[in-house]
Amino acid sequence: MKPIIEAYPAAAENLTRFAAWLAGAGVERGFLGPREVDRIWDRHIANCAVVEELIPENSRVFDIGSGAGLPGVVLAIVRPDIQMGLIEPLMRRSQFLEEVIADLGITGQVKVIRGRAEELKGQSAPVVTARAVAPLGKLLTWALPLTSKGGQILAMKGSSAATEIADAAQMLKGRKAEILLCGQGLVEPQTTVVRVTT
Repeated sequence: MKPIIEAYPAAAENLTRFAAWLAGAGVERGFLGPREVDRIWDRHIANCAVVEELIPENSRVFDIGSGAGLPGVVLAIVRPDIQMGLIEPLMRRSQFLEEVIADLGITGQVKVIRGRAEELKGQSAPVVTARAVAPLGKLLTWALPLTSKGGQILAMKGSSAATEIADAAQMLKGRKAEILLCGQGLVEPQTTVVRVTT
């Protein structure tokens, strides 16, 4: 059994169904490359699921540029206490997300918001997530207006995290940015997250 399934037994069924969506329609519609199929669990699902460690209970969360639902759909599956807004500008990806959340039975918890992050005037959430959307500096221009005061931006990053923080100094304007590792014992390597506190 996969470590991530053991860690989140209540989420096992929906994680497995979502993996099937990614390997099937996700590849067919071009959201994931065919070579990713063998890595869906480790590189995508488990990698995203462990970010839930950083999300406070009962949070409202916006996921910028959800794409195929990473990390937004995975986080919603492993954390039924959170309310998730999937922000995705492209129609075909939005339709895929609508189909997935309907099939998983999580339409009451997850809402697809078709549009760009910068168009969501006056809306905010205590937690904003993003994965592989843009360099940190650019991401902050979209994420900061969506993050409630005292909230946090959780940007999933790789080995370039420290460089991206340095490059984003002007946008950070003194806000705290830290590099955190999630998923000890569940994912290898651990998931790297840049957390910016607003």
